[in-house]
Amino acid sequence: MVDVRPFRALRPAVGLEQRVICPPYDVIDVEEARAYAGGDADSFLRVSRPEIDLPASVDPHADEVYARGRANLDEFIARGVLVRDEVPTYSVYRLVMGEVVQTGIVAAVSVEDYNADRVRIHEFTRPDKELDRVRHIAALDTQDEPVFLLARRSADVDAIVGRVVARKPDVDLVARDGISHTLWVVSDAAEVAALHHALAATGHLYVADGHHRSAAASRVHAARAGQPGEHDAFLAVVFPLDDVHVMAYNRVVVDLVGRTPAEFLAALADVFDITDAPSAVSPVTRHEFGIHLDGRWFLARARVVDESDPLARLDVSILQDQVLAPLLSIGDPRTDSRIAFVGGIRGTAEIERLMSSGRAAVGFTLFPTSTEELVSVADAGQVMPPKSTWFEPKLASGLFLHPLD
Repeated sequence: MVDVRPFRALRPAVGLEQRVICPPYDVIDVEEARAYAGGDADSFLRVSRPEIDLPASVDPHADEVYARGRANLDEFIARGVLVRDEVPTYSVYRLVMGEVVQTGIVAAVSVEDYNADRVRIHEFTRPDKELDRVRHIAALDTQDEPVFLLARRSADVDAIVGRVVARKPDVDLVARDGISHTLWVVSDAAEVAALHHALAATGHLYVADGHHRSAAASRVHAARAGQPGEHDAFLAVVFPLDDVHVMAYNRVVVDLVGRTPAEFLAALADVFDITDAPSAVSPVTRHEFGIHLDGRWFLARARVVDESDPLARLDVSILQDQVLAPLLSIGDPRTDSRIAFVGGIRGTAEIERLMSSGRAAVGFTLFPTSTEELVSVADAGQVMPPKSTWFEPKLASGLFLHPLD
């Protein structure tokens, strides 16, 4: 049983949603955030990336940045840009990107379930990024960026969601990137109770995206032990496993550690079956890889795969264990500055751009890691290589917040 509870959300006032919402804090840099906000006083980036209100010379991790985020949030509330639900609610949240449709439930999930491994993770966090989220949440006294969670599909949850989405939505908009965001607020006490009961029976939950946010929530709760407030839960959106769209997380490496392209290709041929490709390669099945090298594309197929090991059989693990570590000396991809990661949404063109600009010597495209593979690794208590999954579309920021007071 997991505690996936309703809460009194802080939301944009009716009619202001389009002005408020923005991309997640971690998918745009500060200059992109400044350009996106464009000086709009109602852009939520003033809360999620408050450094945009300060001189460019200010360190984004300075105390004044976190303080400005809190001041901006207080200002939004004072001006009525954000308003609080009168009663605890859930929200049904649907995102549509082309033919991709995914529908989840906005809720507050127990930190104790996270600490007890009933909310399972599949990757390590970086200490600096985790600390940044701790300071941000503590300063705001609010969780403003949801954790993306996965759950096994539940017929009981589906039945309730089906009834909810048959009604007129409370929010229905298309963001600047063309992704539609639709939200139905669930406030009826009987419906809330039924949904709480149904969600509790779904079994373990899995962090798809938001490892730093969930870890930070746990740390904030520990620091506030015994104090009043709702710091014992974290903001999340829970999606069925088979309802989400996963893209590959591709890789580029800046050099070939002294090898010529021909020598590196020969070394690859010792572990992969390699054929020339007439154009850019986006793998269509597991254990296939695209390789961009010396202005050419190749299709590579792994020869040896341990299908009995849920971690070793991942394509990201095969690439790391058979190529990146032994051939390119990338021992820890979390910290090695010679490797960079390219989200699948950017496509093969981004790898070609990095290569042609001289910023990378070789690029790799992968087949997407599935949600079933993610769950298998998490259930085994193992940890994937970093940047193993890219979930798209992204959850919007600013549509709902979880105050901790």
